Amino acid sequence: MIDHDGWRVMGVRYTPDASIEGHLVFALKNEGLDLYVLKRIFEATGSDPIKEIVAATPTGSYARRIWFLYEWLTSDKIDLPEPPVSNYVQAVDPDLQFCIKGEKLPRYRVVNNLPGTKDFCPMVFYTDTLDGFIGMDLAARAKDTIAKVPKDVMARTAAFLLLKDSKSSYAIEGERPPQDRIQRWGKAIGEAGRQALSHDEFLRLQRIVIGDDRFVKLGYRDEGGFVGERDFSTQSPLPDHISAKHEDLEPLMEGLITFGGEHSKELDAVVAAAMLAFGFVYIHPFEDGNGRLHRFLIHHALALRGFNPPGIVFPVSAAILEHIETYRSVLESHSSKALPFVEWRETPEHNVEVTNETADLYRYFDATPHAEFLYECVAQTIEIDLPKEAQFLQNYDRFDEAVQNIVDMPERLINLLFKFLEQNDGKFSERARSKEFAALSEAETKAIEKMYSDIFGE
Repeated sequence: MIDHDGWRVMGVRYTPDASIEGHLVFALKNEGLDLYVLKRIFEATGSDPIKEIVAATPTGSYARRIWFLYEWLTSDKIDLPEPPVSNYVQAVDPDLQFCIKGEKLPRYRVVNNLPGTKDFCPMVFYTDTLDGFIGMDLAARAKDTIAKVPKDVMARTAAFLLLKDSKSSYAIEGERPPQDRIQRWGKAIGEAGRQALSHDEFLRLQRIVIGDDRFVKLGYRDEGGFVGERDFSTQSPLPDHISAKHEDLEPLMEGLITFGGEHSKELDAVVAAAMLAFGFVYIHPFEDGNGRLHRFLIHHALALRGFNPPGIVFPVSAAILEHIETYRSVLESHSSKALPFVEWRETPEHNVEVTNETADLYRYFDATPHAEFLYECVAQTIEIDLPKEAQFLQNYDRFDEAVQNIVDMPERLINLLFKFLEQNDGKFSERARSKEFAALSEAETKAIEKMYSDIFGE
């Protein structure tokens, strides 16, 4: 068996038996759980082959797992007695995929350690990348960074990072809203994790995001939705992603809400945040506001699990904005795979109407690339952005004090002075010297330039 460049090549001796049991056992042993594929298989085979597998090896660990997964995914109960064994086997292999401690189910002698419910259960594989990030203990690093910064500076840093995240979240959507909307959404982000998720809470958050609802329908969609372009001449939809059917929104959102609460609290905080937030954006329950709410859910999941220190919001949206092309690729990692399985037709309003059953595409997806990407963004905010912004404010305070020692100047002008120097490589521009700061002497100008270079030179 050889692992290379994302591929696993297995020798002939690993070839599974040419039967349903052979292939299911091979998959469970080597490939982990793909709940969407498993459900499609079970719907195609029906219960008889599963009953035969369990009846032939009632004590077998793989037979019991297959039996449990069949009933869990299909809600079709098979007439079988409890296995004549006392040991329990885990439904999810904890060496392959993230899972919870779970509940013992005597009917199968299986521990249901699936990370979600059958209404919403993305899966994440353990990878070297995720193991590396988890080993960094980023939450502890953030606390160490904060402990080294004076409290007053940290408070200002926190306020700046909050505003930065709110502004970046709108920028990702290509929007430049007025400052009051940015601040209002920033306040909502700062309160992430305090309110339990619910249908009403999602509606409250959407109202904050949208602000002016005269041209946007608030609440869950009552028609189809898609992300993509339109044909310039006909306005026909050219979707890159098709949202969940509006008829499926209530159960899908109910599953997501359950996952986002107590059910997934045992999971790694960043992994849980990725599963929750990207699951939401794929469902796309609203006409507008989905992207910003998707990123709010990242903050919600992290805060709920105590990952970030109290009062601190990591500017994850700013990190996403810096890596926007990677972000789009991550979104497409599932959308591009799901799109061929969605059958749709164009409506008279040039929207999409899905004509087949698609809910499972949004319930069960591989969130591994999403978790890796989010961890990368969180690591950047903790390792780079947080200390950088704190250091900048401390340097600015030094700059402020040094200017005041050279010349008595109001805060408004010191801030303007800093901006001029920042934009002109630490030198006074001709305009600054002839207009706003014409009153400064040549010696004072040189002293301020040297002081700026000493503090911000790097």
